[in-house]
Amino acid sequence: MELSLSIPALLFPAISLSMLAYNARYLAIAALIRQLHGQFRETQAAPLEKQIGSLKRRLRIIKDMQSTSIASFLLAAISMFLIYVELRLWANGIFGLSLIFLMVSLILSLWEVRLSTRALEIQLRDMGT
Repeated sequence: MELSLSIPALLFPAISLSMLAYNARYLAIAALIRQLHGQFRETQAAPLEKQIGSLKRRLRIIKDMQSTSIASFLLAAISMFLIYVELRLWANGIFGLSLIFLMVSLILSLWEVRLSTRALEIQLRDMGT
């Protein structure tokens, strides 16, 4: 298959949207951590400590999601440059690597969503619903 400039360019909107969604998740979790941290300092409650630990793990996953998404974006741009300077073999390899990073980012996103859902289910169970 012949790789043209338009093929890597197709990834740009998808990667940009995923980075925007990842950033929103990061900001929401950061705000929650700040809120829980204040409560924990006042009460030293063990359930809050477990929740904060879980949020730390989710925060690390989101950092990895963002990193792999950025790497995918950068590699797609590099592959476009390589196509432009007519280094097609390198462009194909770099573009394939870009796709792999995008898939890793999406798998991490799925993992983080599952952790988030599990945490919400525990909270709902605690409320008796």
